[in-house]
Amino acid sequence: MKSASNLERVLTAGHFAVTGECGPPRGADPEKVLKKAALVKGNVDVCNVTDNQTSVVRMSSLAGCMLVKQSGIEPLLQMVVRDRNRIALQSDLLGAAALGVHNLLCLSGDHQKFGDDPKAKNVFDIDSIQLIHLVKTMRDEGIFPSGEKLDGVPRFYIGCAVNPFADPFEIRVPRLKLKVDAGADFVQTQCIYNMDKFKLYMEGARKQGLHERVKILAGVTPLKSAGMAKFMNRMVAGIDIPDEVIKRVADEPKEKQAAKGIEICIEQIQELKEMEGIAGVHVMAIEWEEKLNEIVGGAGLLPRPVVEQ
Repeated sequence: MKSASNLERVLTAGHFAVTGECGPPRGADPEKVLKKAALVKGNVDVCNVTDNQTSVVRMSSLAGCMLVKQSGIEPLLQMVVRDRNRIALQSDLLGAAALGVHNLLCLSGDHQKFGDDPKAKNVFDIDSIQLIHLVKTMRDEGIFPSGEKLDGVPRFYIGCAVNPFADPFEIRVPRLKLKVDAGADFVQTQCIYNMDKFKLYMEGARKQGLHERVKILAGVTPLKSAGMAKFMNRMVAGIDIPDEVIKRVADEPKEKQAAKGIEICIEQIQELKEMEGIAGVHVMAIEWEEKLNEIVGGAGLLPRPVVEQ
């Protein structure tokens, strides 16, 4: 019996996977999601729907997943532990599974102080690693963490996120191992610009055989401008953009910087395709979904494979 998850089928068949992302709107207008989904369709194997990213209130990830699914794209539910205790997490997982969501990304979530409601109370009843284990227990053993039997088992393909560039660098691979040991099936990384440092990270992961235990999807984000690159380098935790990458963009006239950013992104994907242990890419074209086809196609990854259930 093949998996209900298209992403799992694509990866199991040995194809180089492509995942994308849709950030829900700051309102209840479904057209905002549907327009993004139309741009994503055909370019990815699955589309992440973010969960109140940067701690800013947005349409729920599950509602966004349903709109993405309605558009003919397989959704991936992102779920943070910042806002829910373990009761709410389990309840939302069951609801998502009942609605036909088969992919899940388990996350901690940005601290609320970074968002527009800094006085909101966080929850963090469990952490993202415990959430991975919770979902695996429900899926593989058919029981709640309490020990009670489930009436209908949720069949999730379980993912996690890692940041290979956060400090201290020495704990990055051990932290990935904790998530793999907890039950992660795949991992999506923070966006990569410092390829030399990422190669060191992957060398450490391969030494521990983690690339054989989990499908690693390398994150990439096209730079729209030198200003964007400098801002991300300065303000976004765990982002490491080498000076030479910024210079390549900055050396172009302003009207050509976006094209250079896309060119660099395509180059990165092509390099990642040849890297041992990389099973796919997660393309985060943030509020730039109209460029996804150009990026994925330019990297030679279209059309996407069809793997029947």
